Amino acid sequence: MPDTVDVVVIGGGVIGISTAWFLAKQGVSVLVCDKGRVAGEQSSRNWGWIRQQGRDAAELPIVTDSINHWERFAKELDEDIGFTRQGVMYAAENDSQLEEYEKWMQTATQHQLDTRMLSGTEVDELVRDKPGQWRGAMYTPSDGRAEPFKAVPALARNLRTLGGFIRESCAVRSVETQNGSISGVITEHGSVRTQAVVCAGGAWSTLFLANLGINLPQLTVRATVARTAPAPDIYPGNVALGEVAIRRRHDGGYTVASSNTNEHFIGADSFRHFFKFLPALSASVRFIRLRFSGDVVERMTPTRKWRDDEVSPFENTRVLNPEPSPKALSRMREGLAKRVPKLAELPFEEAWAGMIDVTPDVVPVMDEIPEHPGLYLATGFSGHGFGIGPGAGSVMADMVMGRSPKHDLSRFRMGRFADGTPMVPGPGL
Repeated sequence: MPDTVDVVVIGGGVIGISTAWFLAKQGVSVLVCDKGRVAGEQSSRNWGWIRQQGRDAAELPIVTDSINHWERFAKELDEDIGFTRQGVMYAAENDSQLEEYEKWMQTATQHQLDTRMLSGTEVDELVRDKPGQWRGAMYTPSDGRAEPFKAVPALARNLRTLGGFIRESCAVRSVETQNGSISGVITEHGSVRTQAVVCAGGAWSTLFLANLGINLPQLTVRATVARTAPAPDIYPGNVALGEVAIRRRHDGGYTVASSNTNEHFIGADSFRHFFKFLPALSASVRFIRLRFSGDVVERMTPTRKWRDDEVSPFENTRVLNPEPSPKALSRMREGLAKRVPKLAELPFEEAWAGMIDVTPDVVPVMDEIPEHPGLYLATGFSGHGFGIGPGAGSVMADMVMGRSPKHDLSRFRMGRFADGTPMVPGPGL
């Protein structure tokens, strides 16, 4: 553990590791602290999609940078991260879905993407199973995929070769200030002096900030994913087929998910932030299920304050490892049988779940906290974090270095939650 660094990054997920990588690449001394392990939570549990298609217009330029960064990493790292550009497709079985996709085509055109609309016949030529069930699709050939459980740890190992420090099983309990500005962090293993801290704690960011008296409206959603045994070649990229979505894996199987079975477990924050999240809940009623099961009492009475010398909640739960949803797995099976029957009888070799950090408008916060100069926040990526991660890391590194942003970041400012800005969710695609 170094005594002093230029920047401390809290969180060893894709956002934190990417931010640290871009800083270290510029000669900045940086320490990443994670309460558990690198990519232990959602950064290794996501679908592995790297897509521009369907993104919020403000996110899109950053995602486009990000996919280029992923391609660069695939060439420069000494490890195979499974990156390839094999396209993303959203299939449509009726005219109303096609009309929804057509609306987003305006955004694609503005940003000069290669996105195009396909006919049902063209969909059948690309998806080699059960033809005749699709009216058409939206398709972006330049979109890609990678293997989450390989990609972020590989980038972390490369960060070490650049001189970056990474400490796992090292929770940051709080920050220290001098004359109102950040002067250090207090970890479970001691203090480190620094002038800048980037909180990239994902689902844990709200709790960390609450201990500092900062109110971040962010909730968590459980998403369940599975992987099949090696499978026939149905589609080489990522495709959403109605009730089920699949991604070709580097190991010859498919990652399988069902986007309409994500679950939010009701807790105290659900009520605290209810009205801010109401537009997002209304827009995503098809995709989000509300649950009261599990540790309701614990969620209704969370720990929000602790002293610097006390064991923090981050040390009590090193890694969020929720059980996969049986309902979601059942719906995946139903979706495969209905949409891609060639995959229906393949066994699921593994199933897992992760907790997604979601903001009221379903786009992230990337900003410096005005009340705490030197404290930066990158969280709330709302299920988009893996794909946008390197692009967001580049944005945060520039912000910490005091450089003018390459993109318009006004949509991602922290102040939007308190200044009366309407919470308008991004496209639900």
